[in-house]
Amino acid sequence: MSASGARAVATVQIDDASVRVTEWRFAPGTATGWHRHEYAYVVVPLTTGRLEITAREGASHAQLRAGQAYARAAGVEHDVRNPNAFEFVFVEIELKRA
Repeated sequence: MSASGARAVATVQIDDASVRVTEWRFAPGTATGWHRHEYAYVVVPLTTGRLEITAREGASHAQLRAGQAYARAAGVEHDVRNPNAFEFVFVEIELKRA
């Protein structure tokens, strides 16, 4: 989580039997808080910039580009923080059914 404890804002847009779609808005310095992904998911960045990822294996950075999607398997555990001086936004699509 951020040093100030501030959290990113998650707005669920769809949540049904097959998919959950959430818009994440990160003000500068905010974070998701430690969490585990229950489902496989796809992230579609709406902003270009960096995110800091802290996992059990350690810390890393991800350089993301608006519109350049990526996917991850279920079970990922991490905290994600916005180190940028600007708001970072992405849409996360969790796949509840294979």
